[in-house]
Amino acid sequence: MKSQRKKRAAESHTWKRETFSLPRSEAQKKARAFLDKYPKAAYWSEVETWRELPDDIIEFTMRRLPTAD
Repeated sequence: MKSQRKKRAAESHTWKRETFSLPRSEAQKKARAFLDKYPKAAYWSEVETWRELPDDIIEFTMRRLPTAD
């Protein structure tokens, strides 16, 4: 149990995450801009989670490595 917590804590410090709640069309643009700024090949960027909220609002979390090293 403790080793799992330590692993999760270490993993959470590895990734930079940003969460957004936007109308669907703006969410698509924001995700595209994020991936353009932090390319997957260099930062391992991705949409980590997403969900649809009422009124066509999309909540999503983008994650990436802190540097492109």
